[in-house]
Amino acid sequence: MTDPQAHLLIVDDDERIRGLLQKFLIRSGYLVSAARDAAQARRLLAGLEFDMIVLDVMMPGEDGIALTRDLRKSSAVPILLLTARGESANRIEGLEAGADDYLVKPFEPKELLLRVGAILRRMPQVAPAQAAPKVLHMGAVRYDLDRGELWRGQEMVRLTATEAALMRAFAAQPGVPISRDRLVGDSPSDDSAGQERAVDVQITRLRRKIEDDPKTPRYLQTVRGEGYMLQPD
Repeated sequence: MTDPQAHLLIVDDDERIRGLLQKFLIRSGYLVSAARDAAQARRLLAGLEFDMIVLDVMMPGEDGIALTRDLRKSSAVPILLLTARGESANRIEGLEAGADDYLVKPFEPKELLLRVGAILRRMPQVAPAQAAPKVLHMGAVRYDLDRGELWRGQEMVRLTATEAALMRAFAAQPGVPISRDRLVGDSPSDDSAGQERAVDVQITRLRRKIEDDPKTPRYLQTVRGEGYMLQPD
């Protein structure tokens, strides 16, 4: 059975593959965030805790093995490497860098699911230590996940009950499109009146509090055909 609390980070520079993996793992019951490269992955890792990283090896700039090696200096988060290179020397290089497992492309989605599940089951279940604050950064604005507070510099930005509910939903899965139907369900019924149009209005208001230019949103994005997505720095 999938642990409903497990939060995975997918790191792959191929947008199509990244999206397919993200959708498949979400349908399989995981919380999933995604990054297009090592730099974006580092920004997400700085603000969120993940139960596992599914990491492509061949990426422009810092590749997956280099990122794994560096993360292992300070983190024990499980890492599953994905690569088109199947030679034994490459597999050994990845494992020596600190990866927990290695999956060669192309692979069956079911095999990925089995590998992820097996790695998570091997992880010791320990009581969490005093966790560092979880914060998402969006330019000059930051969102504290633990407190549910939005800040611009030293000033706290006031959120309505609906805006606060929307921010909780987006922050739980940064980089993941969330449908209007689901956002209606996450919003207080007396504010949204169960109508998708009400969500659109609330998104417009929330953008005014997050974006430098609400008319061309950078962080609270519209994903055509899928809904809205929070894309932090």
